[in-house]
Amino acid sequence: MARIRRAEEAIVALYPEQEIRCPTHLAIGQEAVAVGVCQALRDGDTVLSGHRCHAHYLAKGGSTRGMFAELYGKATGCCGGKGGSMHLASPETGMLGASAIVAGTVPMAVGAALAATLRASDDVSVAFFGDAAVEQGVMHESLAFAALRSLPVVFVCENNLYATLTPISQRQVSADIWPRAAAHGLAAVGVDGNDVVAVYEAGAAAVARARRGEGPTFIEAKTYRWREHVGPNFDTDVGSRTQAELDGWMARDPVASLARTLEARGILTATERASIDAVLEAEVADAVSFAKASPFPEPAMLRTDVD
Repeated sequence: MARIRRAEEAIVALYPEQEIRCPTHLAIGQEAVAVGVCQALRDGDTVLSGHRCHAHYLAKGGSTRGMFAELYGKATGCCGGKGGSMHLASPETGMLGASAIVAGTVPMAVGAALAATLRASDDVSVAFFGDAAVEQGVMHESLAFAALRSLPVVFVCENNLYATLTPISQRQVSADIWPRAAAHGLAAVGVDGNDVVAVYEAGAAAVARARRGEGPTFIEAKTYRWREHVGPNFDTDVGSRTQAELDGWMARDPVASLARTLEARGILTATERASIDAVLEAEVADAVSFAKASPFPEPAMLRTDVD
């Protein structure tokens, strides 16, 4: 979680330089969901994501250098500088890709699960998406098909309560999403998305269930993004949400909360935490330097990998 936080805080600081070549959707405040679920996965398991994909990419083992180079539009980026922030991929670590199309990668995750079944493999597929994705028809088609075929896929809804600026209370009748998923005939559960241990336990149970051939699970993890929908700034001044609401969620910071718990249990000392932070700061600084020094793609590479 700390790696994701440091990387995205660096994006916040660097964005005003106008060298990052794409819009960025930050997951600051939501890190526990990506880490909790991906910690339960094996190398052969696969992940697909949406527009807010930095956390999933890093949690599944993606290269920090590759991510920053991609944001800078460089040839050394994880997608050769062609994808940008919303289309990160690292197939070698199981991050199959991401898309800005809301719910667009959910059926792909179902397809990956179907492929694993046809290969007689016990690999598991995970789809990460936001609360707005459940308002798309393809989401329900995917849930129904996965349940019907008992596919090894875990659906992870990062419910951060807003679709751009519109609160969930203005879009959906119920504050809870997971019961609607259960109506499709698959296991479903809701968890505190800011508690990485709770997310891990739910994720591990869902992954184990899928690996045993017992079908898909839907996990709704309620969490909160600190920054604006897209970009490095805060957005409490536009009237969609209040500073008091943001402050309340920031007090539940998943990174700081885990650190306090580990320190209270004698698992992590303040000195060790500072050492970890220093290592991560150096890693991110190296990734930024690498990205800035890397070349842009050659014009001849324009259609490579996209035909």
